[in-house]
Amino acid sequence: MRRFLPSLSALLAFDSAGRHGSFTKAAEDLSITQSGVSRQIGNLEGFLGVRLFERIGSRIVLTNAGESYLTEISQLLDQIERASIDTVRGRKLDDRLLICAHPTLSSRWLTPRLQSFIAANPAVMIEITTVTQGIDFAATDVDVAILRGRGSWRGGISFELFKEEIAVVASPRLLPVGEAPDTLDFNAIPTLQNANRSDLWLTWLRQSQVPHSGAIQGPRLPHSEMLISAAVNGLGLAAVPLPYVEGELARGDLWMPFGPPVPTEESYWIVYPEHRSDNAAAMTFKTWLQRHARRPAKATAPDAA
Repeated sequence: MRRFLPSLSALLAFDSAGRHGSFTKAAEDLSITQSGVSRQIGNLEGFLGVRLFERIGSRIVLTNAGESYLTEISQLLDQIERASIDTVRGRKLDDRLLICAHPTLSSRWLTPRLQSFIAANPAVMIEITTVTQGIDFAATDVDVAILRGRGSWRGGISFELFKEEIAVVASPRLLPVGEAPDTLDFNAIPTLQNANRSDLWLTWLRQSQVPHSGAIQGPRLPHSEMLISAAVNGLGLAAVPLPYVEGELARGDLWMPFGPPVPTEESYWIVYPEHRSDNAAAMTFKTWLQRHARRPAKATAPDAA
């Protein structure tokens, strides 16, 4: 028997118009004319024998039948899209290992280490997402998260990777290597601040016990990536988590003029949801990450040469 199915073009027009509440926006979305959208929806209503929209002046409003139909059609179009992408990719999207971490940790610490995992596990498709807030492990689709904290997350099972350490770094443009003063004078040396972690300087001062004077001041920047860039360009001293600046320290773009890094009261953890504890790929990644989560080198300055 021939299937009772409307055209895909009509369904796409209806889905877009229903989501946007506008034929004009649907036309922009689909790169067709407004009259084209109107014609497609008219054909769909004629095929179904049901009104899907009420026209109220220049506005369109879904009817009750239209709202119910939109909910089901949108889900089915999503499924068709996923099936098409899976076919092109050669595997299901749900088969991927979804890893979540803070943006700067992902780019500066995690991704440089991933090659060995990918080489050892070529069948595992990795997708990385980022998080700056907390995660609801009872509801998340994330398979594995790498988070900073005290080790307790509701609905998550956590394993410590390494203690957090904070380093105060400077560009040789700002302070030549080996020429740091005995006392850190905040009134004399420009200081960069992380707007999202205002406690970093206070933590470092308390733990390092470096003699200091003056008030902490200087530009407040929104995240660590911008802070590190500013430090490399000689704009000021920066207090940053050590894993974020391993490359700059190794290349000599930054050095630690006031001694080695100091520990905070937090650590970096690998965390996975309790309801995903049977995910074999996640467990493989956890084991690999625990083995490769080494502490960075503790050198306080690059070679002066």
